[in-house]
Amino acid sequence: MDAGADRGRLSVALALVVGLMVVEVLAGVLAHSLALLSDAGHMLTDAAAIGFSLLALRLAARPAGGAMTFGFRRAEVLSAQANGATLLTLAAFIVYGAIRRLVDPAHVLGGVMLAVALLGVVVNLAATWTLSGANRETLAIEGSFQHILTDLYAFIGTAIAAAIILLTGFQRADAIASLLIAALMVRSGAGLVSSSARVFLEAAPRGLDPQAIGEALIGQPDVVEVHDLHVWEISSGFPALSAHVLVAADCDCHAARRVMEAMLNERFGLEHTTLQVDHARDGLIELKAPGRSHGALA
Repeated sequence: MDAGADRGRLSVALALVVGLMVVEVLAGVLAHSLALLSDAGHMLTDAAAIGFSLLALRLAARPAGGAMTFGFRRAEVLSAQANGATLLTLAAFIVYGAIRRLVDPAHVLGGVMLAVALLGVVVNLAATWTLSGANRETLAIEGSFQHILTDLYAFIGTAIAAAIILLTGFQRADAIASLLIAALMVRSGAGLVSSSARVFLEAAPRGLDPQAIGEALIGQPDVVEVHDLHVWEISSGFPALSAHVLVAADCDCHAARRVMEAMLNERFGLEHTTLQVDHARDGLIELKAPGRSHGALA
């Protein structure tokens, strides 16, 4: 995928989100709607997510150099984690406000609330469609996409709450809609924090089983032993592997390494591999130091 095209899609989505957020804040204050203000808060995190994604894509495009031997590829993961934590914090404030309004409901202008919610549905449909064509394998872009998709669901919920208020006068529908919005934010935020934490903790990428990879390596011809096997992600969509492999004494270790690298790429999609291939030796290695008796190492 073209990184420049992805940045263009993100810029369009950012403009849509910021414009809608301004409208929501004004309408939420006018209509005394916590649901609209909650949506506006969520839109703020959406805008931050897209802004972080744009910055991360620019940083990730920088070449590796100096101390940054992998470049700035993990900038997108850092932005996803910060954005997820922000979502969870904001959701907590919304839950607090919604509970207060359940106890003491405020008068909500359902007409204004409904009009803005329907506008939000249209704008978020446009933003979702824009980002659906971007490279969603990148964690930062996928985080932005999930944010906007979640906000689309939230606007639908807000529109339903506004319709209930207009038809029945049930003012607590606004607070209930806010709780549903907060639940969606928690789901989205927890997913982003979990996914980014897996990268930072260097866990194996989802869908890659280190045990299966080890068995595939040990099943190669002339391979005697595989140990110190590590599988992790440099950044989203960039898995890496390292391992120490022992092959038979009469085996061409360089040819064996090339065969194993091709197998790992074909079967597991691993392109960045570091295989230390040595010949297996039977028995003990005898060492003799000047002035000392013979010693042995296994």
